[in-house]
This record gives sequence, C-alpha cells and structure tokens, in this order.
Amino acid sequence: MTRLVSRSAFVAIPLALAFGLTLAGCKRTSAGQWPDTPGPKIAVSFAPLYCFTANVSGDCGTVKSVLNTQGPHHADTSIQERILLEDADLFIFNGLGLDDGFAGKLKASTSNKKLKMIDLGAKLEADPDTHGLLLGSDGCSCCKPGEGEKAHDHDPHLWLSPVLAGKMVDEIRYALRGAEPDQKELFDRNAVAYQIKLKAILDDGRAMLKGKKERAFVATHGSLQYFARDFELTIAGNLQAIPGQEPSLDDLRKLIETCKKDNVRVIAVEPQYASHQSPKQLKAGLEAEGIRDVVIIEIDPLETATAAELTPDWYERKMRANLENLAKVLK
Repeated sequence: MTRLVSRSAFVAIPLALAFGLTLAGCKRTSAGQWPDTPGPKIAVSFAPLYCFTANVSGDCGTVKSVLNTQGPHHADTSIQERILLEDADLFIFNGLGLDDGFAGKLKASTSNKKLKMIDLGAKLEADPDTHGLLLGSDGCSCCKPGEGEKAHDHDPHLWLSPVLAGKMVDEIRYALRGAEPDQKELFDRNAVAYQIKLKAILDDGRAMLKGKKERAFVATHGSLQYFARDFELTIAGNLQAIPGQEPSLDDLRKLIETCKKDNVRVIAVEPQYASHQSPKQLKAGLEAEGIRDVVIIEIDPLETATAAELTPDWYERKMRANLENLAKVLK
C-alpha cells in the first residue's frame, strides 16, 4: 500500500526562514584539492547526495562527489579519493549496506582526525517516524522500532523516493549546521527551498501518471521499490538479482510467466546496463507469449554521473526524465 506523506513531511520549519538571511560568519577555507571558498569542505559518496548537499550548502561550502561514473555498488578506493578526504570536514554517505563499507575504508585510509562521517541511512533508521517509511530489502514494510519488527536489512535506495530524499535533506542540514553554526539560518532556508522542489517532483509525477490503468513494469534490478511506492506503481519483477549480473534462462522464463499473468509489457532498463541482452530477450519472450506493444524504456537509478554533468539540479532533471519516460508508455 502506498503511504501518502503530507507537505509538512517536507517542510518541517517555518517558511519565514527563507527570507532575509546573509552569509556573514561563513569562514573561508583552502587546502589541497579544495578551492578557497567560504564554508566547510564536504565530500559525498555519489551523485544524488551531491545534489542534496549542494542545494543545502548554497554559497557556504564546497561539495565534491567521491564517486562519479563508478557507482556505489562497485565502489573501490583510489589515491585521489583518499587525498580528497585528507582535508574534508564532512563525508556524507548513504549507508544501509550500499556505500558504508566503501566509506569505512576511506575513513581508515586518511589521517584526517577532524573528518566527521555522516551516515544518512543510520540516521533515518534511528528516527521512529522515518523508520516507518523504510522498506526491507525484500520489499516488506517496516514498523516502528520496538513494535516487534522482524529483523531484516533495509532497502538502501532511499534517494529514489522524493519523500525520503526530503528526510535526507533534513539530516544534511543538521550536519552542516554543526559544521558551520553561524550559518544555520542559511542552511535552514536552503533546505526548505529544496524540499519544496522535491515535493513538486512528487506532485508532478503523480499528476503525469494519474489515470493510467497500467501501473506495473519490469525493472533492471531491485533499486526502484521506493520510486514505485511514491508514484503508486508496481514492480512486476527484476531482470537482475544482483546488479550487473544477467539472469539465468530459468529466471527469465519465470519473469516471462509473471508478466504474462499480469499482462505487463513495459521493461525499464538502466542506462548503465542498456547494452545487456536480457531486456531484448525478455521482450522477445513476451511477444512470443502474445503480449502486445512490449516496450523498453530507460529508467535511471541515479547512481552514476560524469563530473561534467553533475550540477545541483541534476537530481531534479533525472527524476523528471524518468517520470516522463514512464508516462509516455503506460496506458
């Protein structure tokens, strides 16, 4: 069941904070790979967190993504990444088993004693209200801590939910306020402004998909649970049980049977795996079973980006492109 979240879940502080704030007190820092700009030096693990953090920090802070074309599922450390952390003030990462191992290795490899690690997933798990919005890695819903919840791992793909992205933005805001207390009003203002944009993605996406009788599609791997829930969609199945690993013939046959039963004809392919043969094999198998108008579209899980394309509005553009791709083909 889709959980609808009110506007207050995104905007938890008065909108009056959005006006009349200054940059006074934002200290200038410079070292190594970091430019001489005001505010803290903030490293983040990968692309979506760059957008969230850059929008909150605004003109008070420098944000750099450690991973670009190398996604968090296959992350490994390099000398350049270790050097970057030597002078960073914060390292913000997703956690929940996605990039926390990678983050731990980087932390252990640096001599930077002042580096503060911000595990967003752990913070969302610890919040009783937010915990209830999390899904298990198997898709099951979570209850609040202490209510007899069955132990399981949580789905780490938090950023693909505009609702949970808003919660992550709050945690980033708190972290930046701790690093630069004099600028807490600025960070609050910027967080509110960005959370409004996230709410607009949710509202606009639901409007795009309103009236669609088809609500199900096949995904590449299990990254789109939160995306589907926020936009009232269903994942009929996944091509890959493990990211990057093609399905066996038996797995493909089972997926064809599932799609045939529910008349699912939309296959969403991640651009990182667009050259793989399994989407074409699935399409051919569905057509052989009499499913009409089978289509393959791109849905980007937003795990990779080149340094050149990674701008503060990258997340918004990519999420809207995903929604537009779906809206064009669902009937």
